[in-house]
Amino acid sequence: MARGKLRIYLGAAPGVGKTYAMLSEAHRRMERGTDCVVAYVEHHGRPRTEVMLHGLDQVPRKELEYRGSVFTEMDVDEVLARRPAVVLVDELAHTNVPGSRNVKRWQDVEELLAAGIDVVSSVNIQHLESLGDVVESITGVRQRETVPDEVVRRADQIELVDMSPHALRRRMAHGNIYKADKVDAALSNYFRPGNLTALRELALLWVADRVDEYLTEYRAEHRVSKIWGSRERIVVGLTGGSEGRTLIRRAVRLAEKGAGGEVLAVYISRSDGLTAASPKELAVQRTLVEELGGTFHHVVGEDVSSALLDFARGVNATQIVLGVSRRKTWQYVFGPGVGATVARESGPDLDVHLVTHDAVGAGRGLPAPRRARLGRSRVVLGWLIGMGGPALLTLLLSNIAPDLGLANDMLLFLAVTVAAALLGGLLPGLASAAFGSLLLNWFYTPPVHKLTISDPKNIIALAIFLGVAASVASVVDLAARRTQQAARLRAESEVLSFLAGSVLRGETSLEAVLERVRETFGMESVALLERESDVAPWTCAGSAGPHPVTSRPEKADVDVPVGDHMALVLSGRVLPAEDRRVLAAFAAQAAVVLDRRRLQGEAKEARALAEGNRIRTALLAAVSHDLRTPLAGIKAAVTSLRSDDVEWSEADEAELLAGIESGADRLEHLVGNLLDMSRLQTGTVTPLIREIDLDEVVPMALGGVPEDNLELVELDIPEALPMVVADPGLLERSVANVVENAVKYSPDGARVVVSASAIRDRVELRVVDRGPGVPDEAKDRIFEPFQRYGDAPRGAGVGLGLAVARGFAEAMGGTLDAEDTPGGGLTMVLTLKSAPDHPPSRPELPASATS
Repeated sequence: MARGKLRIYLGAAPGVGKTYAMLSEAHRRMERGTDCVVAYVEHHGRPRTEVMLHGLDQVPRKELEYRGSVFTEMDVDEVLARRPAVVLVDELAHTNVPGSRNVKRWQDVEELLAAGIDVVSSVNIQHLESLGDVVESITGVRQRETVPDEVVRRADQIELVDMSPHALRRRMAHGNIYKADKVDAALSNYFRPGNLTALRELALLWVADRVDEYLTEYRAEHRVSKIWGSRERIVVGLTGGSEGRTLIRRAVRLAEKGAGGEVLAVYISRSDGLTAASPKELAVQRTLVEELGGTFHHVVGEDVSSALLDFARGVNATQIVLGVSRRKTWQYVFGPGVGATVARESGPDLDVHLVTHDAVGAGRGLPAPRRARLGRSRVVLGWLIGMGGPALLTLLLSNIAPDLGLANDMLLFLAVTVAAALLGGLLPGLASAAFGSLLLNWFYTPPVHKLTISDPKNIIALAIFLGVAASVASVVDLAARRTQQAARLRAESEVLSFLAGSVLRGETSLEAVLERVRETFGMESVALLERESDVAPWTCAGSAGPHPVTSRPEKADVDVPVGDHMALVLSGRVLPAEDRRVLAAFAAQAAVVLDRRRLQGEAKEARALAEGNRIRTALLAAVSHDLRTPLAGIKAAVTSLRSDDVEWSEADEAELLAGIESGADRLEHLVGNLLDMSRLQTGTVTPLIREIDLDEVVPMALGGVPEDNLELVELDIPEALPMVVADPGLLERSVANVVENAVKYSPDGARVVVSASAIRDRVELRVVDRGPGVPDEAKDRIFEPFQRYGDAPRGAGVGLGLAVARGFAEAMGGTLDAEDTPGGGLTMVLTLKSAPDHPPSRPELPASATS
């Protein structure tokens, strides 16, 4: 079955006419012969909206009773049974009355869409979930009824219903929205011109983003590569130089000239990973563009110009901002440069701005020398062979084979050059080629012992020799550098793989991350510094190693900014630029770990506060009824005894006094449990652990059982049972609560068995009843404070007995769990550690049992 279509009328503010527009659409569809019904429309007493309902088929609403009142909601079952082609559902963000089919109305709409029914609905911009905080800051009113943004974004059609603030206020003043007694308050509060203007802007921007998504999807589906200038989108090309900040600010000024302009800063690195860009400068520029409302992108490409144009066309950009080339005049011999190439190939639909800056014509600078890093001994050996090898070869050829021929001599000298390049890299190879060419010219090229050459063929031969030698040396050096880079990238990938693994494993120790940074980069100390604002002092959030920098990032050998007010600082040595790439990943992970740790702490505090609030609420409920009930009985009995109007017999007085005593006992029990629960919640329970016998404590715990039920409690505590490690007072209170709970829920006349047994290094005390039992899913819930399972009467206690019993058991190092009683009922199992010096004794068995 095909999914239904969803059309949403999005209102900029209440009263703009979204319901009216929805009903108008329904009439248009009915005129075209479409089966259209009204499932739920609220006209709020507005005459013009109510008139629009005339002539439309309406599905009867479902009546629900809640807290003594009757409410009406959309009848989803009736709509599904009716199966119209189109259904109207007003107020998409509405929360249904408890007892409805779904919690929210948008969930009802999802069911209708899944059934293949088209839905026309309405919602105001302030009800979108993502805008809740923004709307509250504007209007001062928190919207409690919200709808997820994704539900609205998935709509097949979104139509904005808009109205100027002055027109809406005029409509309000005419009484077309609210009744006359509410108009003045509405105009002076929620419907102020500033509020309405801000809400209108939110609605326009939200719908514009949605339209932009539609446009992107359409261009992708239809493979449209030509730029459509529907919105000013400016791409800034960054090189990692200091001029990037100037370009970003200029692009932002260009974007501000048109409404809805967007800035995208992009840095394009070559795929070989060889770049002279400063990671620190790029981080600063990324922070700057994000502060100014833009976005930062990192793209890898073989050709910078092509990659930049592909990115601009991919995001449907209208302008590109580039800096004027830093090349000197003579450097244009090697090519026109990125700016000129982009301007030439951009086409008529993409404007290119070349912005001047302080570094224009200052030269790009020579790349930093890349050492082959072949090892000191290999480089020294390469120099020795490169300079000593040609001299030694000249000596040998002059004395042993003086007539070998110039071609053979050149091959021998070339072999020496190759050997020098293999061992020492580029410089020894070039030096060997130059020195060898001089020796060949002096000793073996006619006229000998002169630097002049008589035969032009020999000039060509020497030139070829020098070129081949230099080329071989360059290739060998390049291979060495590529090998070193591959090894480095492999090491980086291993480090990043470990870092990613730590993230997936959920490691949250900041000190462990910082120690890993210190070990990976061989630094003396590492610290993570942060500050609250640009002028606030730096503080140390965590460190590893001796004597870390804790004051200012500038004092460290290496500092990596993380966001606006955080930096990772390292001391020990200055790291090369290639190390900073991995270091930036570690810095980001350290910041994430710190944020996660703080969020966990805040979540823990929030849970504690929520639990405290829940307990306080339950305590108020307990005080309001469960404590008031025995007090009322005591007061009534005392009032009766003090009354002069009635002469009480001795039996009546005894009965009233017994009622007072019983009420006082109940109060004492309830207050005792409340105080015990308070001690457990605040962590002030300090058990006095010692070795005790269960047969000394358990009988005393039965003192709280009513006398008429005491004979129904059966004790089975073996004398050979080992001693347990516990607090006698806490253990007595824990057992008393468990036994009293078992007696309370046992049928009349049913026995409650309290037995104990030793199992290895622990002792189990079991309290078995034959009551109604508890299902498995509720066994843990009965140990929560203020929980009473089933239909326990209100006067049966506040639901703290088992919670206190488990709390005391855990405070003593034991456990309290619930199990099913075979044949029906509930068994409470209290497990305690047995005393180490008193292992479980083995009962004596008759000889016939052991034979």
